[in-house]
Amino acid sequence: MRARAKSSFLPGRAVKLFTAGLLAAAGGALAAEVTVDVRSSDGLPLADAVVFLESPAARAALRPARGTEIEQAERRFTQRVTVVPVGSEVQFPNRDKVRHHVYSFSPAKTFELKLYIGTPANPVLFDRPGIAVLGCNIHDSMIAWVVVVETPHHGLTAAPGRVRLADVPPGSYRLRTWHPALPPGAPALDQPLVVPAAGAAVTVQLPLAAAQAS
Repeated sequence: MRARAKSSFLPGRAVKLFTAGLLAAAGGALAAEVTVDVRSSDGLPLADAVVFLESPAARAALRPARGTEIEQAERRFTQRVTVVPVGSEVQFPNRDKVRHHVYSFSPAKTFELKLYIGTPANPVLFDRPGIAVLGCNIHDSMIAWVVVVETPHHGLTAAPGRVRLADVPPGSYRLRTWHPALPPGAPALDQPLVVPAAGAAVTVQLPLAAAQAS
């Protein structure tokens, strides 16, 4: 009677390997990339445009950012626009040799950091969605913006007017786009976007000329 050949894999190990393979394949399928090109009304690329994807699932996946700084140097905010999720704390280090008085009176966040050099002991908590306009009570030319979003899927366009949002689960979203050169109080442009498993690429045109955005 011929003996049965023994398998080189134990059944339990085979199941584990098969399951791990399925999970790896599923993980790859559940993460897409969304590329957004932002253009002016005259068709030119816009830097410093905020792009974010909203949905109930995105809101549930929200986590505060850590280690965010908005630096002051050479009597200016070195970052014109900063995007953070709701619940994020932001430090405002002053690396100038003169004192600054940083403030915002925006509905999204009202605060004051009065006349200081160095880094304040306590960061500022941005706990409401919206747009906070920053200024300095000593130097009127200093201005910056903090955009507080309810989604982990957000980004800021670079000089070519493009941003890539990685690790976006396929699904239906509201694609929202905002730029600091829009009129004060203007909401972010809002449009639907369905993200397939293969990812998506979209061009957004904002109602402002490129000359206004500089």
